[in-house]
Amino acid sequence: MIDERKASILRAVIERYTETAQPVGSSAAAKAAGLKVSPATVRNDMAVLESEGYLAQPHTSAGRIPTEKGYRFFVDSLDASLLAGAETRTDSRTIAGFFNDLRGEIEQVMQDTASLLTNLTDYAAVVVDDTGEAATVRSVQLVSLAERVVMSVTVLSNGQVMKHTFDFDADIGDRVVAEAGAALNKAAVSHTLAEAKPAGPSGDQAVDALVDQFFNAIFDQPHEGERVYVDGASKVANAFEAVDSVGQVLTILEQQLVVVSLLADVMERGLSVAIGTETGVEPLSECSLVVSPYTVDGEHAGSIAVLGPTRMNYPQAMSAVAAVSNQLGRRLSDG
Repeated sequence: MIDERKASILRAVIERYTETAQPVGSSAAAKAAGLKVSPATVRNDMAVLESEGYLAQPHTSAGRIPTEKGYRFFVDSLDASLLAGAETRTDSRTIAGFFNDLRGEIEQVMQDTASLLTNLTDYAAVVVDDTGEAATVRSVQLVSLAERVVMSVTVLSNGQVMKHTFDFDADIGDRVVAEAGAALNKAAVSHTLAEAKPAGPSGDQAVDALVDQFFNAIFDQPHEGERVYVDGASKVANAFEAVDSVGQVLTILEQQLVVVSLLADVMERGLSVAIGTETGVEPLSECSLVVSPYTVDGEHAGSIAVLGPTRMNYPQAMSAVAAVSNQLGRRLSDG
């Protein structure tokens, strides 16, 4: 534990270093912390923070920069008022307005959400939809587009909308379309795509043929598990001077299985912020990850995260991720 004055100096160094990416000297730290003590006292306190592993001195004559331990103390000491202030800066009204106006199929919703996070934080954003096979069918509708063209619209509990269209050699009457749609709903609603089973013959060959054709198209096909949406990879690239570091981070972001496992592992360890080596992935040792799950109808549906340098604006990133995950879950729950 460190006393309040040293904690204030540490916070000042971190906030200053986040803004400038330059080592912070004692005078700048004292000014940023608003301390009315002598420069010698601040230098001594910074020396103690360095000896205890919270700060590091990259060069003999330079100021100090935060270590992973320093960032961890800073993140763990953030209180609700700081995060609330950060949420105001990221403009919670923009987030709410974004989701109120959001339209489209689930894939576009997820990609747009990743883009929103990148715009809010200036970091790479990841959205993972891992409802996969657990998603249940909310509704199936058959719609006549023309005398010989029928489209099915299947809505899943995770917000995904699936559409299939078929052309027929003969006219399909409205009665047949309506009865086939009712049969598909009866067989599928509240079941997963894998669980849905045909209800059996109705006695009407035209209805049964239509049901079979659409049932095969909708349900008897392999379906994806986790889907990963990434935006703003270039934002991470811009944070590093070393080309090797950039290449390794971008490679990680391109590997869907690694990204899904990374987010799951961080959350399983009870972390919402993983700093540097806490990510457990060596190429990300100079990065930090802020992650949050989101739920749909009270059930876990996926996770969102931002990835940036350890020198990230943690209050802003944490409040943005929390607000977006909450709004995304609410939007998908509302369908």
